[in-house]
Amino acid sequence: MKRSLALFAACAMFTTLAHADSRKNKIAGRLASASDVLQQIMATPDKAIPSDYLAHATCVAVVPAYKKGAFIFGGQYGQGVVTCRTPNGWSAPAFIQLAGGSWGLQIGGQSTDLVLLAMNQQGMQDLLHSKLKLGADASVAAGPVGRKASAATNLTMHSELLTYSRNRGVFAGLDLSGTTVSQNTDDTRTYYGTNIPFAVILGGHTATPASAQPFVRTVAKYFVQAKGKH
Repeated sequence: MKRSLALFAACAMFTTLAHADSRKNKIAGRLASASDVLQQIMATPDKAIPSDYLAHATCVAVVPAYKKGAFIFGGQYGQGVVTCRTPNGWSAPAFIQLAGGSWGLQIGGQSTDLVLLAMNQQGMQDLLHSKLKLGADASVAAGPVGRKASAATNLTMHSELLTYSRNRGVFAGLDLSGTTVSQNTDDTRTYYGTNIPFAVILGGHTATPASAQPFVRTVAKYFVQAKGKH
């Protein structure tokens, strides 16, 4: 009987560890996808985030969507990663989830990628909260696209957050008012081993794991390039 219980406990522990490893691998894959999304968007300057806006960004969030709707359900849910600028460079990534709004799943299960920029210190402070509603707790606007968009209006520069979407290769500003952004505590616990608060991670007080460094470096690369143009 004792041997059976010991065997059962060992099997249960193995299953738990295997499940944790599987989830951690999925999170690492999401970080890699977020890096790819940003690189693909910025590869075409005439249709990318204007350097004026990226140069002022205090935080960058990317929500990559899996194809066939495996990542966004019912048009109301998505998961992503965010990094913020600190005195010592860009922070380790924090994990977010978005719910509500009308941006969601496209007809036929097409992928939708989302990008959010915090444009000032207030926008960064908003993201440091564990949960906020865009348009209510933080001012939000559809971000302009392309080189010429930089001179279009100053309205968006006064918004705390700018939002974008990419679907079927088309990248454009998107109004995400009504969407709730919150910390993904489950993924935080899985990836970091404990439930670290948003403010600690995004404030630069957490070391960046190896699997997250490509995403953080990608954000830093385009930020430096944007700053160099001004």
